[in-house]
Amino acid sequence: MSLYLKQIEQLVELQKVDDQIHEIRKELTNAPKEIEDLKKSFSLSEEERARVLDKLEHLREQERRLNMEIEDDVTRIKKSKSKLMLVGNSKEYQAMMREMDSLEKVNRGREEEKKLMTEELNRQTTAYDLAEEQYDKLKKLLAEKEAGLAERTEKALNELKRLDGKRRDTIKLVPLPVLSRYEFIRERLSYPVIVPVNSGVCSGCNISIPPQGFIELQKGKQILSCPNCQRLIYWDEHFQDEHFPIDG
Repeated sequence: MSLYLKQIEQLVELQKVDDQIHEIRKELTNAPKEIEDLKKSFSLSEEERARVLDKLEHLREQERRLNMEIEDDVTRIKKSKSKLMLVGNSKEYQAMMREMDSLEKVNRGREEEKKLMTEELNRQTTAYDLAEEQYDKLKKLLAEKEAGLAERTEKALNELKRLDGKRRDTIKLVPLPVLSRYEFIRERLSYPVIVPVNSGVCSGCNISIPPQGFIELQKGKQILSCPNCQRLIYWDEHFQDEHFPIDG
């Protein structure tokens, strides 16, 4: 293997370690954020559950009031019918009939209102059941996530410690000038640092390498950078041979 290919292989091995470190650090950042996002969702769910419950209680109170009014109407109609049997003349009879018609009209209106209210109560009960289900689900999930956060964080920190040790061992194999270039790019550019060029296209930014630059890359004489994203690049076909399993 040429010196160039050896150096590329060393850098790719270093990148593999940095890949793992990157994922672990992302895990350490995302884990608490997931908890915070879940808390926000739970809080919204709690507010929605309370809102629907308040509306449901208000409707139930209205229903109780309406039922009492309907019962009063029925009682008053019964009393009017009883009085009707005792009237002594036509004038009183007509007056009682008008009173009964008025009471029955009011009663029909309240019965219709009760029907509509029952439909709304059914809708709000369904909405509350769904809100309660979502509330319980998020409450359980939040408890599980919070309980596992400490263990998850400890595991990630231990793995990061192991990878940091592996990285120190790996960089010992990389020549200092090459390592310095790698670290310079790593500190200034977005992740990752070194990427393959497939069919003349940089896999880091998905931009084609200029023809002359691609020719130089194919020669495999020096480590080059992508003129667009500035990442270190190598020609993937240099490592197609089974003797150089760079992705293994």
